Amino acid sequence: MGKQITEMLKGTLEGIVLALLVGNPAYGYEITTMLRAKGFTEIAEGTVYALLVRIEQKGLVDVAKRPSEKGPPRKVYSLNEQGKKELDEFWNTWSFLSDRLEQLRQGGN
Repeated sequence: MGKQITEMLKGTLEGIVLALLVGNPAYGYEITTMLRAKGFTEIAEGTVYALLVRIEQKGLVDVAKRPSEKGPPRKVYSLNEQGKKELDEFWNTWSFLSDRLEQLRQGGN
């Protein structure tokens, strides 16, 4: 089941990360930790960092650099207005797909 979950997550991981950032700014490792705490244990840390670069480039998050106790400053990501709109669209799409999949599962067309 792990490979199937990984494949399905590819299309939804951006929305999941945006949802985690609602009212909760975080840096990359914190986001990975939050995902794992929510049961998304199959996600590689490198996947999360690549996604953070993408959502930053798309203008869905604001980024602030905060000093780190070790090494270079950390980039802290917080959801901005554009990110909130994107997240709303993600949830609308998710609801649509979820409803249709449940109908199929129940034997409906």
